[in-house]
Order: sequence, then C-alpha cells, then structure tokens
Amino acid sequence: MKKSRFTESEIVGILKEADAGLPVGDVIRRHGISTTTYYKWKSKYGGLDASELKRIKELEAQLSEFKQIVADLTLENKAMKGLIAKKL
Repeated sequence: MKKSRFTESEIVGILKEADAGLPVGDVIRRHGISTTTYYKWKSKYGGLDASELKRIKELEAQLSEFKQIVADLTLENKAMKGLIAKKL
C-alpha cells in the first residue's frame, strides 16, 4: 500500500482549514489532493485534534502488543497441553 505524503497531523490540519470556512475546492487545489482523498480523510480523521490522534496511535500500538502477547501465550498453552497429553 502506498504511503501518504502527508503525516496524520498534516491531514488533520488540512481538514481544519476546510472546517474553518475555506471552500473545499480551494483547500484541495492548494494541497494537491483529490476530492476522493479529502472525503476519505474526513471520514477517518474528521473531528479529531492532534492530541487525540496521538492518543489513538498509542492505543493502537498497545493493542498490537497485547495481541502479540495473547498469541504467544496461546501457542505456549497448546504446547503444554500437547506435552501433558503425551505423558498420559
């Protein structure tokens, strides 16, 4: 998947410009994005501040770590059950 040339905080800033009253067409032209991109960003990042966006990223990273821990423990649990079953 292609990486965006805009950071998430820049995207929030662009959306804030349009929310401040500038016409969407002007904002799109100034930043060189398509209307489709603008409205996808709006559905994903609309109404967020930079601090909220940072907090969401932190929570997503933490969730990823927890998922990895659960996967490791599940694998370990299956291995232990396999050993116990062999001994019995």
